[in-house]
Amino acid sequence: MAVPAPETLVTNPLTGLTLPQLRERTSAKWRKYAADVLPLWVAEMDVEVAAPIREVLERALATGDLGYASGTAYTEALAGFADRHWGWNVSPGQMTTVADVITGYTDIICLLTEPGDQVVVNPPVYPPFFSYLRAAGRQLTDAPLGADLRLDFAALESAFASATEGGRSAAYLLCNPHNPGGTTHTREELERVAALADQYNVRVVVDEIHAPIVYAGEEFVPYLSVAGGERGFSVMAASKAWNLAGIPAAIVIGGAAVQNELARYGNSAHHGPTHFGTLAQTAAYTHGDAWLDSLLQGLDSNRHLVATLVDEHLPGAIYHLPQSTYLTWIDCRPLELGSDPSAHFLEHARVALNSGPTFGTGGEGHVRLNIATHPDIITEAVRRMGASTHRG
Repeated sequence: MAVPAPETLVTNPLTGLTLPQLRERTSAKWRKYAADVLPLWVAEMDVEVAAPIREVLERALATGDLGYASGTAYTEALAGFADRHWGWNVSPGQMTTVADVITGYTDIICLLTEPGDQVVVNPPVYPPFFSYLRAAGRQLTDAPLGADLRLDFAALESAFASATEGGRSAAYLLCNPHNPGGTTHTREELERVAALADQYNVRVVVDEIHAPIVYAGEEFVPYLSVAGGERGFSVMAASKAWNLAGIPAAIVIGGAAVQNELARYGNSAHHGPTHFGTLAQTAAYTHGDAWLDSLLQGLDSNRHLVATLVDEHLPGAIYHLPQSTYLTWIDCRPLELGSDPSAHFLEHARVALNSGPTFGTGGEGHVRLNIATHPDIITEAVRRMGASTHRG
């Protein structure tokens, strides 16, 4: 597939909007809390739309192109992006489109398991891993991450053994890169996952929505590209990296050994993506590299800024410098703010963060902080947080 033409350099997308401009937004991030709260919680980025995406959406509006999604441009665009960025030769024929990532992983797990079966997860982890699977009638088995936020293989093997006891079918929902904390699993780790999954006959489904947001010096490894990954499924989307949550779309990818199952899912009754979602994500994957590069530089600066600010204003708190994603993880237990420090920071600092306990085992005493905003907002937020721990 041809590489897109070079793009004009893009300035840091995270510094283009002022706080008053952001407060005019009507999305959840900026409307859930009162106007005096600085919102650093839900996975929305405080950026303008990347020019290639804005142009394709404006053209669709101008021409009344507001129908249903069709064609293969979206899957072809992801294949091209995967080849350029990860050296992964994946065919559009291994893909099927779906409404969004949550729908994709829930549907595939329901395809592979029966109600009452176990699904292994690695808490602390994205809260919808719990809520959507429980709503689908599956049981959850924890294999908690280690203190370093990396996979704990002793815990994982124990969970696999428990989940498949008596010959039951089971699945493993892996988050790569991991949310929260931004751990990027290595090829060696993923190959160990695949070997354990094969040993215990556990089906692996991987949420790889954050794959494009990996910092310099780190590497994203697609699970389906590793030895043993051919029996797995991946769900990908451009929505996190280009801030497209409001017009969702996603792609389910099947490994080489599961194409019959993928075809069965593709031919089943399931919700597909919106036309605007596929248009926007096709533009992102095809023409959004320069914008993404500039975003990553801005996020890289912000992740290090948070480290400095936590040391200065929240001494004792433990900040995990992420390898990927813009969703960072702070251990506030040394500050003695209770099991849910986000409640303290909202009330006393007027800063909205994600509640650590909602991420499951290992979440108590933690908060998740979204760094995808202007550095001045981050600076003021962490300053407020620090001041709130020293109130008289």
